[in-house]
Amino acid sequence: VGKTVVSLLLMQRLYAKEYTPFYLKPFQTGCADPYDAQSDAAFVYGNTVALYQKDPSQSVIYCYPNPKAPYFAARDAGETIHMEAVLQAVEEKRSTHSPVIVEAAGGLLVPLTEQQTVINLLPQINCRPLLVARAGLGTINHTLLSIEAMKNRDLEPLGVIFVQSTGCADDPGLVKENMEAVEAFSGIRVGGVIPAVSNFSAPPDSVYQPLNKILFQDCK
Repeated sequence: VGKTVVSLLLMQRLYAKEYTPFYLKPFQTGCADPYDAQSDAAFVYGNTVALYQKDPSQSVIYCYPNPKAPYFAARDAGETIHMEAVLQAVEEKRSTHSPVIVEAAGGLLVPLTEQQTVINLLPQINCRPLLVARAGLGTINHTLLSIEAMKNRDLEPLGVIFVQSTGCADDPGLVKENMEAVEAFSGIRVGGVIPAVSNFSAPPDSVYQPLNKILFQDCK
């Protein structure tokens, strides 16, 4: 969908605005370790100048090789995910960084433990959820269902960001209609579309505009 790309852009923009952000990926699956080529943390650290000399393992709490929901990936590895460790890590990072960007694993109803999904974690860490969605066909249904799930749990999304997939040229008219529908039917602000990025280390300023529209009007 593009959650890691959005997380990267947030980190870059926050550093540019002289904040002290921290990127946290509590549950990473589908890679051998935080340094793996498939590691989201390695991607963020490798494309954020302020993080070039820092250790991406500091941003990952649980990491498993099987590319599946964290609960099942942990079970395959013979391990158990303890939510207390995640909550403690978030609070520790908040004591030294502001803000903390927490990237979820998959969608809102992806199992993290035998009893909890991603959406159960959100109120526990007292976060402001930013929903990331595909830009193209099918996104209206998926995005509105995710927003409805959050509202049913008294969670108000901060906004929605659409992401254009690399190598996928969605019809601009369709994408515009998708954004219009999501905003009209949910009442949640849509920041816009982040286009495909060729140079993640130095994206053009225009790439950040959807984030600016939603987030930075409230900053400082």
